[in-house]
This record gives sequence, C-alpha cells and structure tokens, in this order.
Amino acid sequence: MKKQFFGQVGKLLPAKVPEYVELHNHPWPGVLKKIKECNLQNYSIFLHGTIVFAYFEYTGTDYQKDMELMARDLETQEWWKHTKPCFESFAFSKNEEYYADMNQIFYLS
Repeated sequence: MKKQFFGQVGKLLPAKVPEYVELHNHPWPGVLKKIKECNLQNYSIFLHGTIVFAYFEYTGTDYQKDMELMARDLETQEWWKHTKPCFESFAFSKNEEYYADMNQIFYLS
C-alpha cells in the first residue's frame, strides 16, 4: 500500500466563513468515521481569510472507489448540504467544484 498525499484549495463566501469554521469545530462523528473507513488520515483544513487549504493522506488501494463509497454515505451527503454552500467556485476548478485538487511538486520525509 503506497501512501498518497493530497492538497486541495477552495474559496469561502465571506459571509459563510464563521459557519464553516463552526461546522468544523464540531464535526459529525459519523462523517469522521466514514473518512477513516475510506482510508483518509492526517486530514487537516487550514483557513486564511476566505481561502481554505485541505491536506490529507490516502492509504488505501483504490482512491476512486473509496471516494464513491464516501459520496454514497447518507450522513456525509447531509454534511455536504451544510458545507458546500459555504464555497464560491474557483475559476480554475474542473466542473465548478468547490475544492480544486493541487499538484504535489515537493515532498520531504
């Protein structure tokens, strides 16, 4: 099993920053459980003004399958109904996603 590293960036609507922060101050236990079941670890979210940066490590063997499993989870879907409206679309993001994946260009262990 090869560990994969992910960085994502997004932009919050200014009026939604407090709501987004509050949601993450009290994450739903079922959502956290599903994240771990889908082989994500060391998940961190950082905020600078309205810019959100997320970092996580994937330790599974089929990232796409695990992300589909997460997307089918009813509690996660409900969580996203609260978090996704907090975001603006990024111009460089594919399909108007609320987070854009970043390319890793350097790693030092």
